Amino acid sequence: MFLDVVNGFFFPCAHLHTDTAAIRALSFRKCDARSTVFHIRYFRSSTAYRNEVITVNTPAFAESVTEGDVRWEKAVGDTVSEDEVVCEIETDKTSVQVPSPAAGVIEALLVPDGGKVEGGTPLFKLRKGAAAAKAPEPPRAAVAEAEAPAAVPPPPPPPPSAAAAPPAVGPIPSSMPPVPPIPGQAIDTKPVATHVFVLSMFLCALSMLQVKMNRMRLRIAQRLKEAQNTCAMLTTFNEVDMSNIQEMRKVHKDAFLKKHGIKLGFMSAFVKAAAHALLDQPAVNAVIDDTTKEIVYRDYVDISVAVATPKGLVVPVIRGVEGMNFADIERTINELGEKARKNELAVEDMDGGTFTISNGGVFGSLFGTPIINPPQSAILGMHGIFDRPVAVGGKVEIRPMMYVALTYDHRLIDGREAVTFLRKIKAVVEDPRVLLLDM
Repeated sequence: MFLDVVNGFFFPCAHLHTDTAAIRALSFRKCDARSTVFHIRYFRSSTAYRNEVITVNTPAFAESVTEGDVRWEKAVGDTVSEDEVVCEIETDKTSVQVPSPAAGVIEALLVPDGGKVEGGTPLFKLRKGAAAAKAPEPPRAAVAEAEAPAAVPPPPPPPPSAAAAPPAVGPIPSSMPPVPPIPGQAIDTKPVATHVFVLSMFLCALSMLQVKMNRMRLRIAQRLKEAQNTCAMLTTFNEVDMSNIQEMRKVHKDAFLKKHGIKLGFMSAFVKAAAHALLDQPAVNAVIDDTTKEIVYRDYVDISVAVATPKGLVVPVIRGVEGMNFADIERTINELGEKARKNELAVEDMDGGTFTISNGGVFGSLFGTPIINPPQSAILGMHGIFDRPVAVGGKVEIRPMMYVALTYDHRLIDGREAVTFLRKIKAVVEDPRVLLLDM
């Protein structure tokens, strides 16, 4: 670096190319022309990369998803770190989080909150490496506030005067004077129904809260109504004695946890029983193709398990259940449930499925008729386990019982097949040894 001396100051040479964006805060000290001492506060070779503005686009969606709604977590001017979530895109099936690719400041939001985007749509601009501008400090007062004037002392008390003589006391009257009557006031008898109605309407308005439906809830409503309008839904019921499965779990739960590292629940028994019954009754595992007017039979079993989340109901799929054991099923259910609670389910986790199981018993449900999850043809509804008196061997005993319900598309599945399917599930759950004998 070369510097010229002009009037005792050092300046960059005129012929040397300098970039004001690359040299910041050069601080020089006046000195003798013969001296070569100068001070540089700090020196940057380039700030082009640090102040680079990039545009972040919407990530690619799965094939079955075309668009989503944007919900912003950050605003313009906010500082973000690398991989910090800037917005969330709600699709028909799941939510996709969009992180910041680098640390910096949000320069602009290119889509309004709640706006619809497709894969590859520009979302926001990020100034990499920048820091958020600090708010200017309020100016200090130039002059302190004047002190409040001292309180004026009260005037001195008047000089004492001679005490006044007490008034003379008259004689006590022998009778009280008459009391004048109190004027009466007419009672307002006008009807107040109008006022009560207006007040009740006002209170009702205060107790209401209108919230826009998110995209997932809209999609759930659309699919459920589509199922009602398309399928000829019918529900058949049965009850299951849970005594044996409860005893099996009680005896083997510790050894099961020690070997497989996961707890043994009741859900795996019903999933395995459903797979066994679906292979026995292939019509329940089939579906009607309304486009080609054909029945599609599947020789594999992919069971969707309904999971309730704060944003709505999701149905991740357990694939290849026919080849799984109890430990495989419990492990998969646990993994999918954890992803659902963390909002990490991908669209691929919910695509497909040949049959659905909904467990309302975890919330204390006694009885219910589930709605088919299209394009499937049937759904099994589990309910709570309650002690009830039942007839066993000609005697009344108290047993832990569960109602189960099968809702099916009567266009494809006949009553005989539906009842046989549900009885097969009952047999497997009440006596899991049926699976060993392949009965």
